[in-house]
Amino acid sequence: MEARSLPAALELVAGGGVGLSPEKRAVLGASLLLLQRDYRFERVWFWGCIQGVRGAYYIAEGLGPDRAAPRSRLYSLNCVEWSLLPPATEEVVARAELLQGRFQGDPSFEYVYTGISSGDSEQLLEDGKQPVMKEEARLVATIELIDRAVGIVPRGAFVKTPLGSVHENRNFEGLSLTEAKKLSSYFHFTEPVNLKNKTLLEKADLDPSTDFLDSLEHDIPQGSWAVQLEKGGTVVVLRSLLWLGLTFYHVPVTKQYGYVYFGTGEKNLDLPFML
Repeated sequence: MEARSLPAALELVAGGGVGLSPEKRAVLGASLLLLQRDYRFERVWFWGCIQGVRGAYYIAEGLGPDRAAPRSRLYSLNCVEWSLLPPATEEVVARAELLQGRFQGDPSFEYVYTGISSGDSEQLLEDGKQPVMKEEARLVATIELIDRAVGIVPRGAFVKTPLGSVHENRNFEGLSLTEAKKLSSYFHFTEPVNLKNKTLLEKADLDPSTDFLDSLEHDIPQGSWAVQLEKGGTVVVLRSLLWLGLTFYHVPVTKQYGYVYFGTGEKNLDLPFML
């Protein structure tokens, strides 16, 4: 969610019982603006918080002119001092998916791979040594996994130019209340997968400038999103049941929208059995 509108945005997602203390909000509000200035980001988003056993990671994302370009990710243990995370490579993401259990809250903590299949163990083995992964690497991989799976935006909020860059749509005035209650009105803000498999007939009714992402209506498993009206029916809130703690909000007929994550960084692998 946008750093400048952080206090109001956090109030809109507070219905799930998560959030930040007034002190943390005040510190973050000032800290993120300094972060934007120091790193010369065009925009800074407060991504959320991953709660560890001994501490919490507060996450921010820095954006450039092209909103689809890889984002710079930073974390803080105290909401004041920020450290830049390395890019999340496919190898790191794949290795992080093999880990289970809570984060510790210590970036230098090392995980040892135990209880994995022999095939995965051989793949991870390096120079005959026991494979390990630092928590900082697991952190950036988990952020990437959550963004890919449940990082969402309303339809029409962004436009794709003929040159391929993605920018905020200045003409976007929000979804109507009727449209805002439909999963098809929200898109995954990541590289599309299902869109590439659509036939030409299915693409005929799509606007290439706005419908260039995958919608939520075909997410697997079906039922992985909970859509609710809150604040007297004035705010539409979507909560992910796959990554518990991810909350998206949109105030219909306005430009107010965003998502934030407050959780343990663990995927809900039991979801198919709960539906």
